[in-house]
Formats: sequence, C-alpha cells, structure tokens
Amino acid sequence: MTRPRILVVGAGFAGVGCVRRLERRLRPDEADLTLVTPFSYQLYLPLLPQVASGVLTPQSIAVSLRRSGKYRTRIIPGGAIGVDLRSKVCVIRTITDRIVDESYDYIVLAPGSVTRTFDIPGLVDHAFGMKTLAEAAYIRDHVIAQLDLADASQDPDERASRLQFVVVGGGYAGTETAACLQLLTSNAVQRYPRLDPKLIKWHLIDIAPKLMPELGDKLGGSAQRMLRERGVEISLGVSIAKAGAREVTFTNGRVVPTRTLIWTAGVVASPLIATLDAETVRGRLAVNAELDLPGYDGVFALGDAAAVPDLAKGEEGAVCPPSAQHAMRQGRTVADNVIATLRGEPLTAYRHKDLGLVVDLGGRDAVSKPLGVELHGMAAQAVARGYHWSALRTNVAKTRVLTNWVLNAVAGDDFVRTGFQSRRPAKLSDFEYVHSYLTPEQVRERVEEAVDLGEVE
Repeated sequence: MTRPRILVVGAGFAGVGCVRRLERRLRPDEADLTLVTPFSYQLYLPLLPQVASGVLTPQSIAVSLRRSGKYRTRIIPGGAIGVDLRSKVCVIRTITDRIVDESYDYIVLAPGSVTRTFDIPGLVDHAFGMKTLAEAAYIRDHVIAQLDLADASQDPDERASRLQFVVVGGGYAGTETAACLQLLTSNAVQRYPRLDPKLIKWHLIDIAPKLMPELGDKLGGSAQRMLRERGVEISLGVSIAKAGAREVTFTNGRVVPTRTLIWTAGVVASPLIATLDAETVRGRLAVNAELDLPGYDGVFALGDAAAVPDLAKGEEGAVCPPSAQHAMRQGRTVADNVIATLRGEPLTAYRHKDLGLVVDLGGRDAVSKPLGVELHGMAAQAVARGYHWSALRTNVAKTRVLTNWVLNAVAGDDFVRTGFQSRRPAKLSDFEYVHSYLTPEQVRERVEEAVDLGEVE
C-alpha cells in the first residue's frame, strides 16, 4: 500500500512550523510529506523593516528550508493556484511556469496573505509594498537613490520631492517601516553636504483615529511622541485619494510632492482561499477550533488565511489575529491533529493567550507590552529584540541577526545602494501575483479533465 500523502501549502510561520513538527513526530514509513512554496526559505516577516533600513542583511531573516530539518519533505518550488477539496487535488504553477496537479490525502492550507489594496487611482502602479524580502531590499535601494538623485539635482522642486517620503498604514508594519527608514535617512543626510536635512520629511498616515490601537493609549501615545520628536509627521483619519509618479493626494485634499509611497495598510488572505468554494469569514477560511475545515475530510487551515476561533478570549465569534505568534503555535497544533487523524486519535483544540506586543522603532526607541507590562525606551528595545531573536528558528539565523545588530550598533549604518533598481521601477503590481489564481469553476474543469485522462486519481 502507498503511504498517505500530506501536502502543506505555504512556507510561512504556520506552514514551516507544521512541517517541522510532522518531520519530528511522524515515523518515516507513516506518511509522505510535500511542501509547496515559491521560495525555499522561511521569511521572518517582523524584521523586514530592519532589512529595508539596512540594519539586517536580507539573508539573515530568510531561513533556508533546504539546510534545516530532517530533509524528509519534498519541496515543490511554485505556488498553489487552486484546490479541488472534493477530488483532493491541488493545482500548482511551478517556477518554470508549468501547471501540475498534485493529489493528496491530507492538506494543510497555510498560504498566508497578500497586501490589502483598494480601488485608489494609481496605487498599484506607483506604491511600494512591504510584504516580501525583495520589496524590502528594493525599498532600501530606492530610498538611498532618492538622496543621491536629490544631491545631483539642480531643480529645487525636484530635490524637495525626492526628500519627502509617505508611508500609509499605522499598524506595526507601517510604523516600524517609517521609523527605521526615517532613522536611515537622518543619518545618511549628514554625508551629503549639499542637502539641507530640514528638507527630509517622513509622513505616516492612517485612516484610523489612533496609531497601533492594540498598544493602548499610553504606549501608543509614547510611540507617537518618539516619532514626532524625530521629525516624523503623523496624520490620522487620513488616507490616500490618488497616487502619481511625482505626488500623492491625501483624502483631506493635501497634495504632497514625493517619489516614494510605501503602502502597508493591512493584509487580506491569499487569493487561493477564493478558489476553494468554501465558507469564509471576512475572506479567511472558516475553520473549527481544531483547525480543520467542516464538511471536508483531511483539510486543515491556519495562519493569515484562516479564521481560527480564539478560545482564549472567551468571546463568541472572536478569531485569532493574523500574527506570527499565533501562526507558529497553530502550526504545531495542526501537525499534532494531522497525526491524530492518521492514527485515529482525538483532535486538540487550539488555544493560546497572546503573550504581548513589541514594536521596534529603530535606534534606542521602542515600545513593548510583554504579558501586559508596558515598557518604552531601552527596556522595551531589549524585550523587542530579545523576543525576535528567540523566535528565529535556527542558530545560523540567530547568529547572523545578532552579528548584524552588534555591527550596526558599533559601526553605524552604511549607505550603499546596489543599483539593481535603477533601470526599471518595481511597484506593488510587480511583487504579488494576485491575478494568477484560478476560479473555482476553472479548478473543477481542470481536475475533471485530469481525472478523465488518468493523470490524477
């Protein structure tokens, strides 16, 4: 008899956590493991702003999947673009652009999320995202390039526009991105004697009335005060009405001349979820507390793409926020429940109380709320970096990150740009392939044809 086939979609915190636990706890002859992911690394997303600002090198937060683990898992380099839950077939577009049909007995859906955009004129054509490693590295190059171009320009208006930067999104990603990059430019401009430091302006805007409301009024106020003291202009209750190549129009009518618009206004579940033709909650797959999909055999979902009941809150309808903290622990629970299903054992409900929040604002600035204790300044910085460091999955990653932090603290920033972005701009539409997915009807038609041809069981 063939062994049961377990297919895991996605190599984020949830997917990798699940795969590694399955590798440790399954007997070698108990099941075959397959992981579908476009990139053979796990990205430690919370530290992405530090890559954009050059504090960390890109490879320090990209943990290779091929040099860790037990090497039992087959990796398919590509992206899942559709799933037929009834036929138990996943449609995959490989990195060679070939479409293949992968049969499974058990599937773990952890495809993560994509940047949430709205129907704002010019947004996807002129804004940068901050969701991938490539985007973070690209933004760093772009920001340093603006200093070089402003320094070389003879036009005062052009110089001023190149030295204004707009970040949309007052959550953790947007706030940390604005904070870290503002620190980079304020340090870098000292090396440009022709540039007036007063021309550098960072704008952080959000439609919400508060910055990072999860922190509470006290810590949220501390974060705002730290940023404003560093010259970051914070505008709340405001968003983008229109984006252009050389200016951005706010919803309050204000026009800001800029060549840099960074969009971090939230995320939505991967478009893969829409191909399943299953029940969703605000776009996320509706699952039980055991992280399995009602009405389907052997289907589990977790992470950003699943609306997982938050039993720790004790509130009806409460779901876990799409955070790394929950994703890592959900990965372990799903692995245990897949194994329990294989062995005919009862499943375990997911329950985890949030351990707290950490926000690294660069330099010595930070705010943290571990286990409900409010901290700011150096104490908060120690907690924030200590948490991130401990959450890195391998000793190699921990060593690289710690070395980068020490080097940056001792030697300061460097302001070298690679130049790879100088010829062609790369915006939101270039990094997230949201139009590559099939419709539920296309998935069914493809799988039915494959079954008729005998290509899948």
